[in-house]
Amino acid sequence: MTTEDKAHESRLLTPAELAVLTRMFREMRHWSQEQLAELSGLNVRTIQRVEQAMPASLDTRRAIARAFEFEDIDVFSKPFSIPSDETIKAAKEKFERENVTLAAQPLTTGRQLAKLAEASNMDLSEPAFEMGREAEQAFAELVDYFREYRDCADMYNESGKFEIYDALQAHIDNLLRLQVSLRHAERKVQLKFGSDADVKPMPATILYVVAFPLGQEPSEFATPRTGGLKL
Repeated sequence: MTTEDKAHESRLLTPAELAVLTRMFREMRHWSQEQLAELSGLNVRTIQRVEQAMPASLDTRRAIARAFEFEDIDVFSKPFSIPSDETIKAAKEKFERENVTLAAQPLTTGRQLAKLAEASNMDLSEPAFEMGREAEQAFAELVDYFREYRDCADMYNESGKFEIYDALQAHIDNLLRLQVSLRHAERKVQLKFGSDADVKPMPATILYVVAFPLGQEPSEFATPRTGGLKL
């Protein structure tokens, strides 16, 4: 057997292997057992039984595959390429090298978002799920508004900011009406422009505003260590 064959062996999943993969795919997405149960349409006890390596029916395996958005819902019921412990470890180490995990804090008020915008130099704001057109537009309008405010925040006196708070609150409330909840995180970075060794890094604060389905908000989320920024 070659090294590649040892890294990926194709055969039917045992209950123990299904348990490992279910837990791995769930934890990679930072989902709780309760979140996986809700997304799959199963009850929490069923998810617990699967992750305890107890036998799972075909319908249960299909429901879990749907929750993980696999195109083939029978992926857990046919010969599967089983990664070795070394392969899983290498994939996890690669993920941790390329990404940073941030605590996801609730974002519920316009005043809170305005203060976050004032304290940041740039942002990475995006939905974490496929939204409908109305919700997608509402989120885009929120992002446009706080970005515009960030660019001219120093022009407002304290009493004049209340209008901004109210406008941002209206955007947040509209998203809640559309079953969209917001989480935020801040990250201190050192930015270096160009490859010249003499260029000194510039300290900056990145604001992350991320949209999640209402009731399915994670406690943390991962983001690439490098990428394009909105200045």
